[in-house]
Amino acid sequence: MCPQTAPHPLDPLSADEIRSAVAVLRRDKDVGPRWRFASIELSEPSKESARSHSAGDPVAREALVVCWNRDDGQTYKALVSIGEDRVLSWEHRPGEQANFTADEFSECNEALRREPRVIEVLERYGITDLDGVLFDTWAYGGLLLPEKHRDRRVGWTDVWYRNSEGSNPYANPLSGLHFVIDMNTLELLEIEDASAVDRPRTMGEYVPRLVPGQRLRDDLKPLEIVQPDGSSLTLDGHLLQWQRWSMRLGFNPREGLVIHALGYEDGDCVRTVAHRLSFAEMVVPYRDPTNDHKARTAFDIGEWGLGFMTTSLEVGCDCLGEIAYLDAVVHDAEGEPRTIGNAICIHEEDDAVLWKHVDSVAGAEVRRARRLVVSFHATVANYEYLVYWRFYQDGNIECEVRATGIMVTTHFPEGEQPPYGTLVDERTYAPFHQHFIVARLDLDVDGESNTVQMTESEAPPIGSDNPDGLAIVQRSTPLRTEDEGKQDYDWRTQRSWKVVNESVLNGLGTPVGYKLVPGGCFPAMMDPEAPVFRRAQAIGHNLWVTPYDPDERWPCGEFPVQSEEDTGLPAWTASNRSIENTDVVLWYVFGIHHITRPEEWPVMPVDTVSFWLKPVGFFDRNPALDVPPAGGACEPE
Repeated sequence: MCPQTAPHPLDPLSADEIRSAVAVLRRDKDVGPRWRFASIELSEPSKESARSHSAGDPVAREALVVCWNRDDGQTYKALVSIGEDRVLSWEHRPGEQANFTADEFSECNEALRREPRVIEVLERYGITDLDGVLFDTWAYGGLLLPEKHRDRRVGWTDVWYRNSEGSNPYANPLSGLHFVIDMNTLELLEIEDASAVDRPRTMGEYVPRLVPGQRLRDDLKPLEIVQPDGSSLTLDGHLLQWQRWSMRLGFNPREGLVIHALGYEDGDCVRTVAHRLSFAEMVVPYRDPTNDHKARTAFDIGEWGLGFMTTSLEVGCDCLGEIAYLDAVVHDAEGEPRTIGNAICIHEEDDAVLWKHVDSVAGAEVRRARRLVVSFHATVANYEYLVYWRFYQDGNIECEVRATGIMVTTHFPEGEQPPYGTLVDERTYAPFHQHFIVARLDLDVDGESNTVQMTESEAPPIGSDNPDGLAIVQRSTPLRTEDEGKQDYDWRTQRSWKVVNESVLNGLGTPVGYKLVPGGCFPAMMDPEAPVFRRAQAIGHNLWVTPYDPDERWPCGEFPVQSEEDTGLPAWTASNRSIENTDVVLWYVFGIHHITRPEEWPVMPVDTVSFWLKPVGFFDRNPALDVPPAGGACEPE
């Protein structure tokens, strides 16, 4: 039997460590059977201790735990030492609600099926077979929650119906019908019944056997990705190395995949690029004020957790080629660990030409590009999010998000389509909505002493120095305070943001840097007093820059369930701290402004958005000069 390898300080909690943390709280804090565990994750070590760790060093493993008592609804946050078998801190969080759990979703579903008033109202809609009903529970925003229920933990449900076994429930909404339920007691508080219109005849199926007249294409030849000698990557536990890149892969219930300790080998050392990269929040407001959608705003990360909603990936479907996988361990509301097999996919991809030049004398030199892809996939009710971090041989990093799944739809009476969506089927519209993703980018470019510069291109006017109006110059403005760090994209100047280390110069005598090249930027388009905006003010800018604080992790607040105000970024930046020549964190807000289309019904082709992190003076020259030719016809004579 092989001895168990000691974990690295940044490794996610194991199943045994989760059980140990739960056992300590049950023993020392009387956390009984009526308690629920909302989140159990690694309490990450300081940057210094993580970087200085060597194999064999002792590791102090600690767990951050959020739990609540269903009897009184009170939320608590704990720090548990696993090695010392004791509670290090126990904090009561009055007036705050922990994230929702998958167990609650299921319990709510079962409670509604047993509720006589629910059965009665569904019979009025002609539905007596409850096996075909889907109750889809959403968390409430605090200011939209009825005043009389604000001291409860409250869910709001949609109701959908399957026409046949295995059919798409989202094709058949019971428009106007919603249930309001106490998630702790499972008491039905209200029935919102707007006497929905007669259901039209729609074709909302996408499984081939259920699509009338469906004939699958028969002209596709096999496409095979083959690496006969295996992959070029190396995976040792959670340590991933490929070409010149190295990183540690983390995972937690709220953020899902986390990229730790990202570095690039340059000469005889590994230079730091980022300490930590992750998604910290995802805000999805539906821009339809009608009763079916006015309460429909999801905080997919803060209210539910991308890690909890991560699903297993499969070779040939989600990933092609020579694949390495990592499992992930999360937990249920009882605190019992659950393993998600193949949660993270790691593989190489060909990416066409890396660089090329054809010289009339020397001939052609061409190199094929290859990239490392680290990805995971989360199913958020009707939506699917596929997240890809891509690392390139020339030092570039791309983060891409693909959204697919099924749009929410609503029926309407003949001739009365609301103006807040697109007609996608007979008397059926899909409301407009937005997906705001907040990436938390803790860059440490050759160390922690960094400054963010706003960079813009400017065309000087015609004059003696520019007689033909051809000149263009690049302006770099250092951002010195948090107020200055609140930034918005400007396409007219091709604005981007460069993180530089002024204490480290490249061989050309300029500061080393990495540039955030934005993509998928759009404004919030909300009144500042709108209830949704008040609890998600982080979406009010495309970029925020803050000094590093390990406790500042959640841009819309630590507990967004039933929140009324954003206690994250707007609260942290109110003191207008210095962000010059210090350890900085960039909060980049991007996503999808979703004006729905008929071509996205009944199932959406992926909608793709991305941003880049590009070296700017980090290297003295093209770092991919050492990539060998591909061989064969590409081999130089």
